[in-house]
Amino acid sequence: MTNILLTGFEPFDQDTVNPSWEVARALADWTLEVDGVSARVHARQLPCVFGQASEVLRQAMQELQPQLVVCLGLAGTRSDITPERVAINVDDARIPDNAGAQPIDQSVVADGPVAYWSTLPIKAIARDLRTAGIPVSVSNTAGSFVCNHVFYALMHALAGQGLAARGGFVHLPLLPQQAARIPGAPSMALSTQVEGIQVLLRTALTVRDDVQETAGKLH
Repeated sequence: MTNILLTGFEPFDQDTVNPSWEVARALADWTLEVDGVSARVHARQLPCVFGQASEVLRQAMQELQPQLVVCLGLAGTRSDITPERVAINVDDARIPDNAGAQPIDQSVVADGPVAYWSTLPIKAIARDLRTAGIPVSVSNTAGSFVCNHVFYALMHALAGQGLAARGGFVHLPLLPQQAARIPGAPSMALSTQVEGIQVLLRTALTVRDDVQETAGKLH
């Protein structure tokens, strides 16, 4: 049995729901067959707290020894599911986390590399979600809040452990009930987000070499 670790965050910034956790828990114990091998999703909730979030993630990785780790987060201004390309070694919080911490210009890992690339096949993922009729785009910034903190910590842990596991981060849009309170805000139904992550996980397990197609941006 192949283990997949899928994480989502608790609500933050006065929200009462976080789509990243709603998607992750909807897929808890979901099993898919890939090349005759069963893969099972294990869902874990991360606190929206610098340091604590990365520690909970590391503990889950140690427990499960997953072959694939996908961390989900919320990007409230985006309309697409957005696989992230790169994690950067900086915590620079615009708002406090759920414990009241607001680090500014601090390293995620002291003396760590400036950045890590995702090891997910992000362009193949984008291709397959488009084929499934689900809005998607590759993102070149995971921000500098707890999402990027977790993304960087994940890739640093995988690199340090020399594991063959793949890992990366994916941002999700608001749910409709969240967007209803913000005139003009984009949103995506939970069922669509869940379907999108199912497609993403299957692609991440089956595509070894990413496709080459443009996903660049001018700014």
